Amino acid sequence: MKKRIAILATNGFEESELKSPKEAMEAEGFTVDIVSDTEGEIKSWADGNWSSSYKVDKTLNNVSANQYNALMLPGGVINPDTLRRNEDALLFVRDFFKQKKPVAAICHAPWTLISAGVVEGRKMTSFNSIKDDLVNAGANWVDEEVVVDEGFVTSRNPNDLPAFNKKLIEEIKEGKHELQHA
Repeated sequence: MKKRIAILATNGFEESELKSPKEAMEAEGFTVDIVSDTEGEIKSWADGNWSSSYKVDKTLNNVSANQYNALMLPGGVINPDTLRRNEDALLFVRDFFKQKKPVAAICHAPWTLISAGVVEGRKMTSFNSIKDDLVNAGANWVDEEVVVDEGFVTSRNPNDLPAFNKKLIEEIKEGKHELQHA
């Protein structure tokens, strides 16, 4: 069965954190959709400036977690801060955890996961500036390049992308994790 993956992002995502995992997943033969709160295109952020635009495949109001095998969230500062205030995005995220499907997040993306209420008791990492946010939300934060907790994959920053992509693909291939939980 061909795997279908959702990348949840909006304007201001860190370009390498969407592009690199997307290319790695597509190289594995997975179908990857960019899902957003915005139709048309979303603009990336790279090297402290606005960068390339990426085509949105589906909008949040047209998708459900049932259609996908896994969820991936790129970071950036603007992107997760916008998504964490969008109830449709939070419901979409929560559904992946309820369905015990793999979820991966890098850099600042865990901000969205904090607002979705899915980090308590989970071992994870992130960009170091949001460590306190995760600890305060009940996560067991560690400073490692990639952390896997029952199908839940997290990494710190773009330097961790090779390890992140490898574990993301491994978890997608394994499929649902009975111990995946919010």
